[in-house]
Amino acid sequence: MTSLLCQNFNERCREVSKYFIFLKSLEQETTKLCMEDKNGNPKIRNIDPTLEKTLKASGFLLLYNLVESTMRNAIEAIFNDLDNQRVSFDRIKPELQKIVLQNLKKRNSDKVISQITAISLDIIQASFNQEDVFSGNIDGRLIRKTADEYGFSSKTDYAKTRDGIDLLVVKSNRNDLAHGFKSFEEVGRDKTAEELLDIQKKSLHTCDKF
Repeated sequence: MTSLLCQNFNERCREVSKYFIFLKSLEQETTKLCMEDKNGNPKIRNIDPTLEKTLKASGFLLLYNLVESTMRNAIEAIFNDLDNQRVSFDRIKPELQKIVLQNLKKRNSDKVISQITAISLDIIQASFNQEDVFSGNIDGRLIRKTADEYGFSSKTDYAKTRDGIDLLVVKSNRNDLAHGFKSFEEVGRDKTAEELLDIQKKSLHTCDKF
């Protein structure tokens, strides 16, 4: 990872980790809600079970956000590095040339022309648009495919990552929530906080390769 990419990843990891530790403390009832009654006196209560399920489901959104942003930032870093080193289109691997040409099909030709001075040098960066890289479809399979296309390693310690299989669970739940196929209660009811922490750790170990 470049230093900025690593910094962003670590910040998001801390954000996600704190959230899942909070979920575990709620489930274990070591963290409770403090509310005031009508007279202003504090009352300690356990969290509502339905709200707890909603909070667990929200964890999948946080995790997916971390995974997709990490991959998007990694791809952007590759394009920026090629641009900074002034690598020409002719020198990049064929797989990456295909990506550049596919990207160009999505670009506005007038905008591309305005960005190009020397076509063999500028065409790579001019073809890139961060918003087009991924859209709700990141899982272990796509990470491996992307790694092959862009030329970086996707190998991880299976004991720590299970080859990214949990990312499919994260993606599926995220998409069910994002598209309204399942309610937050439905998604959050089948996972304990400990299981979510395990998924979180394996997901982070998968992403820290990049």
